[in-house]
Amino acid sequence: MNNTQRVAIVTGAGSGIGRATAEMLGECGFAVVLAGRTRETLEATAESVPGETLVLPADVGTETGARAIVEGAAGAFGRLDVLVNNAAVAPCKPFAEFGWAELERMYRVNSIGPMALIAAAWPVFAAQHAAQPTTGNPEHRPPEGHDNIARIVNLSSMATLDPFPGLAAYAASKAAVNLLTRACANEGADAGIKAFAVAPGAVETAMLRSIASEDVLPRNMTLNPKQVASVILACACGERDEENGSVILVPSPA
Repeated sequence: MNNTQRVAIVTGAGSGIGRATAEMLGECGFAVVLAGRTRETLEATAESVPGETLVLPADVGTETGARAIVEGAAGAFGRLDVLVNNAAVAPCKPFAEFGWAELERMYRVNSIGPMALIAAAWPVFAAQHAAQPTTGNPEHRPPEGHDNIARIVNLSSMATLDPFPGLAAYAASKAAVNLLTRACANEGADAGIKAFAVAPGAVETAMLRSIASEDVLPRNMTLNPKQVASVILACACGERDEENGSVILVPSPA
């Protein structure tokens, strides 16, 4: 492909919010880079995404994995416009039961990984923005659909406001994502970077059901992944640019 098509990376794209987001981005004309640890689930997502996709199995909780995702996307498509940091792990257990390795893994995936991905993508974003023509000549304007503004969407959680018992570590790792989002917005203006944190409540996903049964949390009190993906899409497409640097809350149904 040429480099006139918008390109988005979605981590954790094999299921849930990640899959729904990838599908919506594809429907809006993005080439979508599908990142996650399991090739089979990523390939299943690719089958449901309209348009061009690239499957990149990688572990965002490792330095090599995070860099490989950005390098693979930029190398394949020649540009990068949107980064959706969605991959996460969320064990639910009391404070006293967490071991060091488990805590470290959670922060690597939920907090350090997103920052590493952003750091790797930053030079790509900045170079694209610097190359944007300043002339008013229509022949020199960016292609339709491009404003050469990069948009980062970090998945946070309503648990950062009031975590229920067992989610203290998860909530703390997502609180770091909220601050990371503000920092990206503060530093990103000159590089043409905007950043948003989307913080949903309980979402009907396999990850949720691994920690809460329907007896504890009925389906009518959870969000559909598509409801969250629609907010992510609005951020990715520039429809919520006035909320740059903010945490966008998406509460569960009452």
